[in-house]
Amino acid sequence: MSPTLVRQQLPTSVSLDSDGLPGAVGPRARARDWAEIQERMLVPLYEAAYDRLGVGPGTRLLGLGCGAGLALLLAAVRGAQVSGVDADEWRLELARERLTPDGGPGAHRLVSGGPEAAAAGNAASLFHVVTAFHPVGCVSTVEGLTASLTAATGLVERGGAVVLGGWGPLERCATAGVLRMARRRLADPPWDGVVGSAGWRPAYRDDLEELAERAGLRPDGSGRVACPFGYADLASAVRGLLSTGLFDAALEVTERRLVEKELSEALRPYQRADGTVWMPNVFRYLVARTP
Repeated sequence: MSPTLVRQQLPTSVSLDSDGLPGAVGPRARARDWAEIQERMLVPLYEAAYDRLGVGPGTRLLGLGCGAGLALLLAAVRGAQVSGVDADEWRLELARERLTPDGGPGAHRLVSGGPEAAAAGNAASLFHVVTAFHPVGCVSTVEGLTASLTAATGLVERGGAVVLGGWGPLERCATAGVLRMARRRLADPPWDGVVGSAGWRPAYRDDLEELAERAGLRPDGSGRVACPFGYADLASAVRGLLSTGLFDAALEVTERRLVEKELSEALRPYQRADGTVWMPNVFRYLVARTP
């Protein structure tokens, strides 16, 4: 699979129920929504980081929170030897399908858990690059990501690179406005504080640098990348954004239909005449070095 094709493909249309909303999905279906709809939106971010670090043959790369493995696949296409860890077994299953399509063990390791799981059976080889592309700005993930990065530092060669990804300036991220509007619509009792405390929040200027410092890493350059979110239709956009996990807390305390409705309303200003949804965004990445 070529990186260009991954970037240019639009997700397929999602079937609607009688009220024009996507049908109910479980954890496995949501993992596939992530793989087929949402994950590709950050391909420009992955490629920019790989270009900057010269990822290619001979690179040993570990992906933290590797999800369905698209970022790892793009690194493998460049010739890198990749490993990945994630807590979501359904996404890992899809990652294995992508990286070992013949069902064999292959040269790539994909395991459930944190960095320690990747180290098991791999103690002789330190990684050159660790990536944490999951956008910083999800409040519930910061503590866990700090712990994961701290643990991963011991698996990286001295001076090795750790790449962090995050949202860019609020005014340059259309999706940030959508998330903020949907969150505000869901902020009335009994959902007050639920979406805000466990979901998305606006990015702050030094989010990535502060995270690197907390993990004992030394910042060594950063960049900005255009990552527009494009969807075949409104239903695909709703399903893609729900697959991110940013609305999980709201879904736990209210009907899924209400969450979908409010998210759909927030997305409508970005729906074009042909039915597609297009939101321009800018993301940041930070390259940090291990001591």
